[in-house]
Amino acid sequence: MEIKVNFLENLRLAAKFDDFTVETDQPIRYKGDGSAPSPFDYFLASSALCAAYFVRLYCNARDIPTENIRLSQNNIVDPENRYNQIFKIQVELPEDLSEKDRTGILRAAERCSVKRVIQNAPEFQIETVENIDEDAQALLMGTNAKDGDAGGETWIEGKDLPLERTIANMTRILEDLGMKIEIASWRNIVPNVWSLHLRDAASPMCFTNGKGATKEAALCSALGEFIERLSCNFFYNDQFFGEAIADSAFVHYPSERWFPLEDDDALPAGLLDAHCRAIFDPDGELRGSHLIDTNSGRKDRGIVALPFKRRSDGETVYFPSNLIENLYLSNGMSAGNTLAEAEVQCLSEIFERAVKKEIIEQEIVLPDVPEEVLAKYPGIQEGIAALEAQGFPVLVKDASLGGRYPVMCVTLMNPRTGGVFASFGAHPSFQVALERSLTELLQGRSFEGLNDLPQPTFSSLAVSEPNNFVEHFIDSSGVISWRFFSDRTDLDFHEWDFAGTTAEEAERLYGLLADQGLEAYVMEHEDLGAPVCRILVPGYSEVYPVEDLVWDNTNMALDFRADILHLHTLEDERLADLLERLEESQLDDHIKVGTLIGIEFDDNTVWSELTILELKLLIELALGEYEAALEHVQMFLQFNDNTVQRGLFHQAMQAVLEIALDDDLDFNDYHRNLTRMFGEETMRQVIGAVNDEIRFPGLTPTSMGLEGIDRHQRLIESYRKLHAARAAGAGIATS
Repeated sequence: MEIKVNFLENLRLAAKFDDFTVETDQPIRYKGDGSAPSPFDYFLASSALCAAYFVRLYCNARDIPTENIRLSQNNIVDPENRYNQIFKIQVELPEDLSEKDRTGILRAAERCSVKRVIQNAPEFQIETVENIDEDAQALLMGTNAKDGDAGGETWIEGKDLPLERTIANMTRILEDLGMKIEIASWRNIVPNVWSLHLRDAASPMCFTNGKGATKEAALCSALGEFIERLSCNFFYNDQFFGEAIADSAFVHYPSERWFPLEDDDALPAGLLDAHCRAIFDPDGELRGSHLIDTNSGRKDRGIVALPFKRRSDGETVYFPSNLIENLYLSNGMSAGNTLAEAEVQCLSEIFERAVKKEIIEQEIVLPDVPEEVLAKYPGIQEGIAALEAQGFPVLVKDASLGGRYPVMCVTLMNPRTGGVFASFGAHPSFQVALERSLTELLQGRSFEGLNDLPQPTFSSLAVSEPNNFVEHFIDSSGVISWRFFSDRTDLDFHEWDFAGTTAEEAERLYGLLADQGLEAYVMEHEDLGAPVCRILVPGYSEVYPVEDLVWDNTNMALDFRADILHLHTLEDERLADLLERLEESQLDDHIKVGTLIGIEFDDNTVWSELTILELKLLIELALGEYEAALEHVQMFLQFNDNTVQRGLFHQAMQAVLEIALDDDLDFNDYHRNLTRMFGEETMRQVIGAVNDEIRFPGLTPTSMGLEGIDRHQRLIESYRKLHAARAAGAGIATS
């Protein structure tokens, strides 16, 4: 994690990371002002807090209340050497706690990450650099990312270059873009299964997760996914690019094409082809206005579309960027050392998800992989054995549907919670597909994280419901059928093999699509220096249903974005109009406003947690519609999952509104005790909102210029780097 330090007045310092700021000072006796803890105080507190966190995790997993558990830490200093200290952590536990849980809680505290880092004697490297923001490779040092070290090259199946050269090449691409990439975490909870979380230090919303059988393979995976998502603009899906980029010569890619809207709002000629129109507009309801892109919101420019090559004949077909971001998410995009390698990964991913969907929705019972076949892959067996030793039964299944597709499945059961997780992996190589199933299963997960797995069901309706597949795609939190665990299988086991050179594998996978009468459309990206492709297979690789283009399109943001961002400057007539449009939209009241309008609000602000419901009640307060506001306050409190402080604000608001609407009640009779209950500042804001002296309490003013929204500004700055690189590559001047 990158932590930037600002020097404040006197000895005060401010450390900034992610969306947080931590201020430190020194005691007055050391010439400070005593306004905040010292850096060393924070260091001491971090180990105690970390130990308490792991104790809480243990207790939460076993429904053990923590009200009567206390934890303290003392540091005992060696008088001969003040840098030699003993950290003594003591835990006070209730008398009725079992010996097993007492031991478990102490072991949980032992897992403190701060303690483990200290015990491993971290190395400190202190150096000067010309520009901190440009030292992009610094945070990947020590990962064997060395170019041209032929003696230490590691080749793995499915890759056209050694891991070391792949890592070096991809790191160089990110350095050339001016992006500083940091590894936020590593996990290796069983042998031969590695995963990591990698992100842009300046814009942590841009992140990827890598997985592999080795540390280097996992890093290669994460870097490849990062470049793939940069090249395909996935990090910025649904987000507002800002007015400057929206006004640029191009918004997404120099090769994009704009189609002006027709007077009758029909789909413009030249957009999509007949095959795609039949799939995306089966009932003739799709209109041009449905396809305005969310990122620029430029209705006046029309529909921005991207060129894809139709695989069957090489013809160029233009796909609206709005359609892609609404229906496909990240399905079918990949970076590679060669274009063929990228295509194999794209197509493997498409088959993995399509076959997974078919198996889950049709409740197909898959055959087990025989032990004699698993014995050919001792590294995978070792990882599975480690999971079994931890008390998690594992099923290894052939998901090829009779040898037709290169897909495998590893399913984990958690007897502690009754939850299960079916992990799928695909690749022309049987071994790679199996390995990917296992590494996907544990990507970013701890053993505690396996307690959150969903429970299976016999409800066919639950597993076939469209949103269940979306949840499986996003984070594998969807449910699967109990029928999946039957010993009576629907298919026989096949030890299939689609492997060859990457070029041969790509052709075989394209052939599988063609055999089903499916058409593939390919967009290639090499502008960043690595082969990347995105493949769409209409009618097969969508994540969301095509109906969303008409009924749940992300560009509904354009109906609300400008007014919400200019909320503080709207006159009452515009506010009333906005309120009416929100009501008529029939949007879920619990959708967050940031999600609706495509803005990444700063964490720990009222904006970041603001829902449509709360926005409505704040507008009603500003308009003096107290009865409607009271109704929405009551709804807010009934379903509140906002912060404790915001909940208290609305409790106070409910009381004040009820007093104001009751002719028999006098606010002066209650002011003193309401203030004692909720505090002077909360009551000042509540009374100010009711008296129309404070509009939209808690929401800082902003506009379409996004003033004060640092998190989104950092996201846009990340995209500017991409945009500038593309403009330079196309010879387009930028301001």
